Amino acid sequence: MYVVACIKQVPDTTQVQIDPVTNTLVRDGIPFIINPYDTHALEESLRMKGRYGFKAAALSMGPPNAEAALRKALALGVDEAILLSDRAFGGADTLSTSNVLAAAISKLAQDDEVGIVFCGKQTIDGDTAQVGPGIAIRLGFSQLTLVDRIEHLDFLAKKIRVRRKLEGRYEIVEAKLPAMITVVRELNRPRYPTVPMRLKASKGEVRVWDNSELKLDPNSIGLKGSPTWVSRIFSPERSKGEMLGDGLNDPKGTARLLVERLLARDMLAV
Repeated sequence: MYVVACIKQVPDTTQVQIDPVTNTLVRDGIPFIINPYDTHALEESLRMKGRYGFKAAALSMGPPNAEAALRKALALGVDEAILLSDRAFGGADTLSTSNVLAAAISKLAQDDEVGIVFCGKQTIDGDTAQVGPGIAIRLGFSQLTLVDRIEHLDFLAKKIRVRRKLEGRYEIVEAKLPAMITVVRELNRPRYPTVPMRLKASKGEVRVWDNSELKLDPNSIGLKGSPTWVSRIFSPERSKGEMLGDGLNDPKGTARLLVERLLARDMLAV
């Protein structure tokens, strides 16, 4: 039985800037990383493999350079890595992305049963949190979101019990397999690949599936299958206030600046 982790290669948003003229993301020189929430999905799939004997697969939809993310997944221990890449998939919103991922999971299920699909709760470039639930709907899987702990898996009865992290409370939910689970950071601590595994992964196979493999209706994928359009990206203008110092790299110096500024304006009692 397969456990599948859906991972996405995203630009490192701590270094992303917006072109003030074109209002588009400046991508030149920006490093790409695996979406941080997806690293926890990948880690949990590997733990399931080790604990219950699942066969672990990683899926990623993206351009050819997304292969790097899948090679890292191979280095961490997945058994299969599949890149979903086709120019016809380009410009996809969450609806058409979930169409492609669901079709790929269905194709994978022709080789062996898929028991669990893990996704990060959201990506840091889109922040929609819609792709995981979209996959579940299209495949008819149980849908468990915002999971921070796997409580129990009854492999024979094909049932899973998880804890969901909600605002101010937790919720214990039991569902039947197959299930799609979106995860939060608190679920686990991702492992690092070893040097021998990195070397092995560099020669491992990353299968590439395009739409000739998935055979999806061209009107359901890419731009044609995307009812969502981004008309403009911009940084919100600051109407008042100011930025003091560099709180990330110099928190003590920044705090001192703030205190000095409040004292100068007689806004702080001493």
